[in-house]
Amino acid sequence: MSKRATIQTVAERAGVSRGTVDRVINNRSYVSAEVRARILKAIEEVGYVPARRIQPPEETTEFAPIRLGVLLPNWTGPFKSEVSSGIADARRELAPCHVEIRVCVCETDLPVECIEHLDALAEWGAQGIALCALNDISIEAKVGELADRGIPCITFNSDLPDSRRLCFVGQDYAKSGRIAAELLSKCVPHDARILAMVGNLEYHGHRTRLDGFCARMHELGFTAAQIEITETYNNYRLTCDKVRQALHNTPDLAAIYMVNRSVTGCTDALRQAGAADRIRVVAHDVSVRTKLLLQEGSLDFTITQDMYRQGYLPLILLRELLHKGKHPQEDQLSTRIAIICSQNID
Repeated sequence: MSKRATIQTVAERAGVSRGTVDRVINNRSYVSAEVRARILKAIEEVGYVPARRIQPPEETTEFAPIRLGVLLPNWTGPFKSEVSSGIADARRELAPCHVEIRVCVCETDLPVECIEHLDALAEWGAQGIALCALNDISIEAKVGELADRGIPCITFNSDLPDSRRLCFVGQDYAKSGRIAAELLSKCVPHDARILAMVGNLEYHGHRTRLDGFCARMHELGFTAAQIEITETYNNYRLTCDKVRQALHNTPDLAAIYMVNRSVTGCTDALRQAGAADRIRVVAHDVSVRTKLLLQEGSLDFTITQDMYRQGYLPLILLRELLHKGKHPQEDQLSTRIAIICSQNID
């Protein structure tokens, strides 16, 4: 007699976790249409009989149409592609619920542009907004103004903790910075000189990650004088120039911590200076380019985050608030932090 199929059987067949199977069985949020279909197929193939009948996607004729806005920074690379993928899945999932989503993208890091986009989304009729923006007092004030108008805002990727936002969806950046420090501390001597390159300290995520890194390095016995901090605004050319300058001013430089996305600018400058073999580099996030850098040894480690979730979840939370009156209980911090090296790229 064959063994009775279980949730674990379904999870293994579908290539997902037991928790994801449970969410489909109980019709909970945060499961893409593609994954849901794969799980339903696996349930049929293994003959699993759930304790309760699986509900179809919600009937939504009872819900009034709502409009949700998204504001993105002027970032490219894996951030844009993965967050956009999450937004696209949320749009497909919420379309039957009469949810319309409009995405605005900033062209600069100027707070005034961000505020103009928020005003434009409100004028369009957005009843809730998800945004990733500078940690600027004028933007915080605008979020408070929107809250007064009954337009809740959820921040993602980079927070506005002193604003009246509803909640934050993103990584525990202090923890990811501390992990970077732990890695680098194992790769260099205790008297090493280190360069920390930040994209933009006005973004809460960048600053919090750097603070976590510096705090852990201090705990491990490294002094503030050993760590040089510089901003590069995620610009390739500026990153190259800053690395060359650091190599010239600090001949004994031992490591570089990349708290931004211009990793190629860093590794290209090291290669051109003939210093790639002796200087350790730790970065964040994964792209096609960083995978190549890991494979060739120009990059030692990168620390990932779940950016798909950051695009997807704020829209689901806003819909549940506006349609069901369900308020987020707390910030939605992802615990998915992976350390990637040349041996586990895939």
